[in-house]
Amino acid sequence: MKKAGFVLLAGMMAFGMAACGQSETETTAATTAAATESAAADEESAEETTAAEAGAELSGSITMAGSTSMEKLANAVAETFMELHPDVKVQAEFTGSSAGVEAVLSGQSDIGNSSRNLTDDEKSKGAVENIVAIDGIAVVTDTNNSVADLTKEQLVQIYTGQVTNWSDLGGESLPIVVVGREAGSGTRGAFEEILEIEDQCQYANELDSTGAVMARVASTPGAIGYVSLDVLDDTVKAFTLEGVEANEANIKDGSYFLSRPFVMATNGEISEQSELVQGLFDYIYSAEGQELVKSVGLITVE
Repeated sequence: MKKAGFVLLAGMMAFGMAACGQSETETTAATTAAATESAAADEESAEETTAAEAGAELSGSITMAGSTSMEKLANAVAETFMELHPDVKVQAEFTGSSAGVEAVLSGQSDIGNSSRNLTDDEKSKGAVENIVAIDGIAVVTDTNNSVADLTKEQLVQIYTGQVTNWSDLGGESLPIVVVGREAGSGTRGAFEEILEIEDQCQYANELDSTGAVMARVASTPGAIGYVSLDVLDDTVKAFTLEGVEANEANIKDGSYFLSRPFVMATNGEISEQSELVQGLFDYIYSAEGQELVKSVGLITVE
């Protein structure tokens, strides 16, 4: 009887110890899980705080002025950068390439947008050429024009007034209406420089924006004009030049000869600019920024 009681007591003690051990294990597991969950929450909160701080670390305003051809890119950069940095305001004005470079040199603007390479004179005054994208220049006509391809020589002859009727180029007997940009335009400067016809062009219309050129060419039978590649739409027809289509691949491989840089000029090197301006260039040259360049129809600098 005593033996049986002893066995029963031992069993009860063993059961109690097992239950106690199980309870301790469950408690330890629960505590560990809670600690892990808390640590994960703290880490997530820290990441959110870091992201918030990163987005808010820059504040102030940036001013850009210059090329109307760069309007689409400049607006996209400004909008995206302000989304990333809510305390930053980016303002862009579109006054032409030469005016933009002049504004940055005079201190009226932080960045001068130029749709051409900077001149030696501009560089000698302190302007630094920061190429952020590459643009192709498309030569366009109205959609009813039967002429589809032009050589470089023919393009020169048209813009210098040596050829004045489309019949001389295999088309219908229709006067050629030569449309271009105003003096000081980066697009005009690049176009004339590439063709080596500076100060020789015979324009019927000199217009002050890319959009105006597109509209005039689209609505004028026999018109010809030049615009940035990224603004092309079905209201006009783009010529192939020497059999080569105006597209990114052909511009990158050099087979399409009408192309130019998009420059965001600064007064001095980027490293000499304010932290805010440096931050903008860091974004533009980042992978995300270069994707933005592609999204607006331009070619990356890489």
